[in-house]
Amino acid sequence: MSILVTDAGFAPTPAGPTPVALADLAGAPLATAVDLLPGDRASALAGDLHRLTLIRIAFPAFSDGRGFTLARDLRRMGYAGTLRAHGHLLADQYAMARRSGFDEVEISPDLAARQPEDQWRFRADWQTHDHRSRLTA
Repeated sequence: MSILVTDAGFAPTPAGPTPVALADLAGAPLATAVDLLPGDRASALAGDLHRLTLIRIAFPAFSDGRGFTLARDLRRMGYAGTLRAHGHLLADQYAMARRSGFDEVEISPDLAARQPEDQWRFRADWQTHDHRSRLTA
């Protein structure tokens, strides 16, 4: 079972709608959750945002930041549901995930053991430590 990281810390991933792949979304009119790959485009969901309660965006490697751009684009399009990053993210990337629009990050138990909850919680005050906030102070 994966671990869900929020500003409050670690929690088990809750039961909820099972995401379908973007390619299968058109054939699943009752689906309320979708999985996106980093190369997918936010515009592909333009007609479906109103019915989606969860969008999970995959991070196949720590060095692949395309998911951050995808999250930002979805928020700019007006998506108000839950955005969840999942896969290979580091605690150091948590603040960037939150600033780009993610609500939560889903990680493996192995990663949670290597980067414990205190490392993620240290970065949970992402708004205070945003470089832009220091420019306006």
